[in-house]
Amino acid sequence: MGWGMGWGWHWLGMFVFWLIPLVVVIALVAVAVKHLFSGGTRANTGPREDRSRALEVLEERYARGEINREEYIEKRDDLKRR
Repeated sequence: MGWGMGWGWHWLGMFVFWLIPLVVVIALVAVAVKHLFSGGTRANTGPREDRSRALEVLEERYARGEINREEYIEKRDDLKRR
């Protein structure tokens, strides 16, 4: 037998064997990077910003005399619990 005799299509199987795990690892890294630098971090700040804005509006209403002290405290406590 000379060089390469007996190998046949074995090289193709080896290529696929190493290519599939490499593609899977690259895809996982891409998903992780996308999650870290996109919506993953912004999603946690939205409700907190809404809550602080709601507290500002509540304080303004209390300062203008639109609501009394008891109502202010009750609504403030409700907003802080969320």
